[in-house]
Amino acid sequence: MKQIILGGGCFWCTEAVFQRLKGVTQVTPGYAGGTTSDPDYYTVATGTTGHAEVIRVTYDETVVSLGYLLDIFFKTHDPTTLNQQGADRGTEYRSIIMYTGDSDLAIIHNAIASAQESYADPIVTEVVKNDVFYEAETEHKDYYLNNASQPYCQIRITPKIEKLQRILQDQRETN
Repeated sequence: MKQIILGGGCFWCTEAVFQRLKGVTQVTPGYAGGTTSDPDYYTVATGTTGHAEVIRVTYDETVVSLGYLLDIFFKTHDPTTLNQQGADRGTEYRSIIMYTGDSDLAIIHNAIASAQESYADPIVTEVVKNDVFYEAETEHKDYYLNNASQPYCQIRITPKIEKLQRILQDQRETN
């Protein structure tokens, strides 16, 4: 199994997207990229910890490639907005890819170059090597699965899931 850490706005949104992909065995929301030890949701939300809301995606590379996961990542959030996804604003919502192995770096850079072709504005996704990942509190795990009828989920997450379903349908029709 391999892992990649991704941040593309609220971790509830990215978790819900990646939980639906074949070959992904686990999606864990958390915090990474900052300087504060043992951050929590409320301190990260202040924007003073340097951490981003991220997900750790564990995947079976014999079923799904990192390149494919990154393609979905770039298609399901706006990587051209600095520290913002929709109404969620602040460094904790930045677009970020945190890799654990140097062998993934070329794949990441190729994915960014490929994704850039779909955007008029430059991609501002941060790419850094990850040192520490802090798991989010229990109430943030499987958030959409447990709270799909909540207004935030209906307004912000359901449209992302619908977009993912269209992407997957288009891929099935193309293949």
